[in-house]
Amino acid sequence: MRHIAIVGSGPAGFYAAEAALKALGPDARVDILDRLPTPYGLVRAGVAPDHQSIKEVVRRYEAVALDPRVRFVGLVDVGVDVTVDELLSCFDDVILATGAPRDRRLGIPGEDLPGVVGSAAFVGWYNGHPDFRDLAPPLDHPTVVVIGNGNVAIDCARILARTPDELASSDIAQHALEALRKAQVRTIRLVGRRGPHQVSFTLKELGELGELDRATPWVEAADFPPPEADLALEPGQRRVVEVLRRFAATGPDGRRPIVVRFDFFRRPARILGRERVEAIEVVPTRLDETGRAVDAGPAEVIPCGLVISAIGYRTAPIPGVAFDEREGRFANEDGRIGPRLWCVGWARRGPSGTIGTNRTDAFAVVERLATTPPAGRPGRVAFDRLLVARGIATSDFADWRRIDALEVARARPGAPREKVVDLGELRRVALGAPVA
Repeated sequence: MRHIAIVGSGPAGFYAAEAALKALGPDARVDILDRLPTPYGLVRAGVAPDHQSIKEVVRRYEAVALDPRVRFVGLVDVGVDVTVDELLSCFDDVILATGAPRDRRLGIPGEDLPGVVGSAAFVGWYNGHPDFRDLAPPLDHPTVVVIGNGNVAIDCARILARTPDELASSDIAQHALEALRKAQVRTIRLVGRRGPHQVSFTLKELGELGELDRATPWVEAADFPPPEADLALEPGQRRVVEVLRRFAATGPDGRRPIVVRFDFFRRPARILGRERVEAIEVVPTRLDETGRAVDAGPAEVIPCGLVISAIGYRTAPIPGVAFDEREGRFANEDGRIGPRLWCVGWARRGPSGTIGTNRTDAFAVVERLATTPPAGRPGRVAFDRLLVARGIATSDFADWRRIDALEVARARPGAPREKVVDLGELRRVALGAPVA
């Protein structure tokens, strides 16, 4: 037998488990550990609630979880309840698939003011992640500034711009839906230091901004290079720029009350306010001969009540595991951190790619793992003994299905579920305690 512990039950973790089953066959024994009793990671708490079709991938993960060689172990916080060294004493291999759950800091004055939130926190809030249920982002000002030119920035803007009726049939958390229903937001400004040719939006995400019931996207025509410059772009990026040019040509139509404005060539310089965010100062930029954004004019002040930073994520360090501070991920060589210790997904390469990218990544790392000899560790028998000795009550996949059934039963009409957002309640449901 080969006993493997996978830390993290998001896409990378489940793909690593699937890869281990295929590579090792009947000799595989895989424990997937998570600090929450709910699996699926960013598919549950990161994919936008109005993108329900993407969440269908969990059916594939469920098939992995139900394989008799696999066990889901929830309510175990690695680095707190148990150390990685202790896992290595129990398992032949340990694979870290913890993702990148922390926001990168802006590194500018004022970013610690109330009303400045990272996109991980904001997305977690509207998706019902227990860590962010009490975030309460201020939505009482007509302008919100979102910093970033990637899909997460688009997600944040789109959720703010949609009508409550558009969102009601999704699995957005009820507390977020109620807050958005009362929101005073009328302008959402997407700030990025470079231009339309450098964005990292995908075509689908960008195109959706042109299909909203109450919002119009707007791009300044002056932000584009000459049209013939688009020919040098790769085809996918060229289509993205075509959509942006269409937004510039149509502009706000006056019929829809919300404007999503792309502020290209703007560098966030500082956030202003006394007791909370009152404005953000941005500096105009231009691209130098190397493609780097450099300052190109006097600062502009944009009054706003909320700033969402969507400039990337970092992996959370785990005590005793080598960490690359500059890259914000575990220090590794093609997925290998050290003897019998591996990492996959965002924890390995940083926050890049799609959900499917994690499958390719995980299979490559597990293929490498499979070429090394097993260490002869006892596996889950020893691990369970350690948990019992520490009085750690864990949950399993059957407990998750009980949570799942409760969420589906609680759903508002037309919605797929109403997530349990309180960690205490999640724990009670998972461990079989009575629920009101």
